[in-house]
Amino acid sequence: MSDYRLVARQFGAPEVIAEELLATAPIAPGMVRVRHRAIGVNFIDTYHRTGLYPQPLPAKLGVEAAGIVEAVGPAVQGVGTGQRVAYAISEPGSYASWQDVPADRILHLPDSITEEQAAAILLKGLTAEALIFGCAQTGPGQSTLVLAAAGGMGRLLVQWLSAMGVTVIAHAGSRAKAAVARDLGAEVALHCALEQLAAEVREATAGRGVDVVFDGVGAASWTASLDSLKRRGLMISFGNASGAVPPVSPLELSSRGSLFLTRPRLFDYIAERAGLEHAARRLFEAISSGTLTVAIGLRRPLREAAEVHRLLESRQTTGSVILIP
Repeated sequence: MSDYRLVARQFGAPEVIAEELLATAPIAPGMVRVRHRAIGVNFIDTYHRTGLYPQPLPAKLGVEAAGIVEAVGPAVQGVGTGQRVAYAISEPGSYASWQDVPADRILHLPDSITEEQAAAILLKGLTAEALIFGCAQTGPGQSTLVLAAAGGMGRLLVQWLSAMGVTVIAHAGSRAKAAVARDLGAEVALHCALEQLAAEVREATAGRGVDVVFDGVGAASWTASLDSLKRRGLMISFGNASGAVPPVSPLELSSRGSLFLTRPRLFDYIAERAGLEHAARRLFEAISSGTLTVAIGLRRPLREAAEVHRLLESRQTTGSVILIP
């Protein structure tokens, strides 16, 4: 069977995803060719498909995968053929049989972590590490609100924060998903309408509000998240699952109690090799110790990526989603 990749030939709904042959070419200096065993699916893939995050057409899709090193280019050190590796990069293209990846973005997998687990957790896990330790710098005694708490990112945040002694208030889209968040360690698990969320959070915190909100939902939860924060609380907006957040006036932050707002981008936190290795080491240790569990809620063949995008965007998935080439 010929190697192939999936691209969006125009920006739009999942049906714009199309297959094209992937021709083998000489590998460039500093690059590593990874034969994929599993490919991670993330909401950012839908942003690349729709053009919310624009790129040249046909738009490549996918930013993480795990597999086996098939070849290395000139000037590559520390990576050899046959090694088990994973990567998460800012340049899309992992929805493919294989991909050439810069050697300084390659991470060797510990024996305790499978390729499927790595593809399911690497991007989200590195993001969680950046949000918790880089952005929030939160710790025991603080309180947080995690939106979409039963999704791939939400699960990691709830587990990691709870293990650190942080009080977690979780919100999910259904009673069943809220129960998942509670089982993962959330002290309070809500599934109310977003219009009621701030009032529920205030009730759970004796009127104070939370120190930090982790919001990957975007437009639909924006007001509820801001209104759930304590005075001088921190709003971390890291996703647009329901659409992009509208333009924000600084006065909106001051009128709610001198709030802080950040819109972090993972790759600014792992731009240097040392930072990437540090974050990955912390992530892999959390998995190996049992602090984080890798929940793969859906596995589908790579050629079914369009249907997977439909399920993801309609909130019909729980946990992480992977594609198998």
